[in-house]
Amino acid sequence: MSDNVAILGELGITPKSVRKNWNEALLYETSIAAGEARVAEGGPLVVETGQHTGRSAKDKFTVRDETTENTVWWDNNASMTPAHFDTLLEDFATHLASQDVFSQDLFGGADPAHRLPVTVITEYAWHSLFIRHLLRIPTASEYETFDSQFTIINCPSFRADPARHGTRSETVIAVNFAKRMVLIGGTSYAGETKKSVFTALNYYLPPKGVMPMHCSVNTSPADDAAIFFGLSGTGKTTLSADASRILIGDDEHGWSENGLFNFEGGCYAKMIKLSAEAEPEIYATTKQWGTVLENVVMDPDTRILDLDDATLAENSRGAYPISAIPNASLSGRCGQPKNLIMLTADAFGVMPPIAKLTPAQAMYHFLSGYTAKVAGTEKGVTEPTATFSTCFGGPFMPRHPSEYGNLLRELIGKYNVNCWLVSTGWTGGPYGTGHRMPIKATRALLNAALDGSLNKVAFRKDETFGFLVPEELPGVDAKILNPRSTWADGAAYDAQAAKLADMFVANFAKFEAYVDDAVKAAAPKATTPA
Repeated sequence: MSDNVAILGELGITPKSVRKNWNEALLYETSIAAGEARVAEGGPLVVETGQHTGRSAKDKFTVRDETTENTVWWDNNASMTPAHFDTLLEDFATHLASQDVFSQDLFGGADPAHRLPVTVITEYAWHSLFIRHLLRIPTASEYETFDSQFTIINCPSFRADPARHGTRSETVIAVNFAKRMVLIGGTSYAGETKKSVFTALNYYLPPKGVMPMHCSVNTSPADDAAIFFGLSGTGKTTLSADASRILIGDDEHGWSENGLFNFEGGCYAKMIKLSAEAEPEIYATTKQWGTVLENVVMDPDTRILDLDDATLAENSRGAYPISAIPNASLSGRCGQPKNLIMLTADAFGVMPPIAKLTPAQAMYHFLSGYTAKVAGTEKGVTEPTATFSTCFGGPFMPRHPSEYGNLLRELIGKYNVNCWLVSTGWTGGPYGTGHRMPIKATRALLNAALDGSLNKVAFRKDETFGFLVPEELPGVDAKILNPRSTWADGAAYDAQAAKLADMFVANFAKFEAYVDDAVKAAAPKATTPA
């Protein structure tokens, strides 16, 4: 069994005590006794993260050294010197010397051939419970042979010193691939730990020919798996939690010669305005013991939750083991995919609810990663804002996008995967004028894509974007399939579509040197009206 005390000792860290691999009941009890959390009706644990209710993307740094100089995409990753990291580690050690910490030995990845054994050290009991939900718990025999290959230390009470540590503020997420560790300080938002594991897998897997993906995956008893790409708030969790299909995972996966595999053992779902009707499986987790609810408002007397109240955060979250979803796969593995869906919350209201992509178009849209940052997922974002996040996960991509893009395109071709672009954003106009795409329509179109029936309908070619759009589908209002027809002013739609096309072309300029002519030709027409 991995000796967490020895691991910390090697790092020069000697906490007051290390509470190793405590189970859910012990962590629950301790977090409440310590005043970290409260219990809501039904049994979920309710916590507040204070100042940080989302990721602190600008406070994340990667150590630039001989290991990373030529492997990390420095245009996208802020650097930290080895000396600054060493000083930070020394100060972490001093800070933790009087602390009782919690540790978990866990796996990042369900495929034994490609998983990463991780040791997570936390200051809070609820953080230990959170990551125990989100990663994969070893079996008794796996604990006996556990050989940790990566360490994460999360200490919210630590405050970085910009002058001493080379940080931007008192908050820090410092990644050191050479030392195979991450230091997190000054933030209680638990998502930082989860995304640190994802960042590590995004770095270590591509050289092995394994594609790491910010996506959800589901399949059917016939093993016709589907991949759902999309940033937070675009519907990955909601759309993959389909009672008629088997959920493999809701956020992070790998694609290897063995098929698809979940990086995680749980789910981290947005809770704000969660609907019992539209998302019954996820809603049920808010009423059960074990779930960790971040920044969800609760009546202090009745302990009843108000999921519509965004007083604490627009980005309220729920963490729970994947076993809480009735139709989820506990193995976290399935075969090769049949369909690949890219989700976008189009804030401009010009994208159709679904479009069929050629492999070259899929490559173009994957590298573009167009969507809208949804309120609350990052500090300072208070309303949806159009953005491009390469590979639908730019903040977590340490390597150059071309590495992930070329690997994805190779796998799409090798396994003959159908590719679709789905907008869960606005229709009838842009944000502020139009309204969100009806989720029932999105589900109907997705179901038709997954069962193959959508391939049998008539399609039209979109004049601006070049992809194919279905003209009709039984049970879906044909009007929303043609976005221009939902706008009161067709000329205004044309101008908005052209503006978005220009944005695509401008954003993609940095990738043109890394793609072939077929991918370049997949660009939308940049013809902004005078």
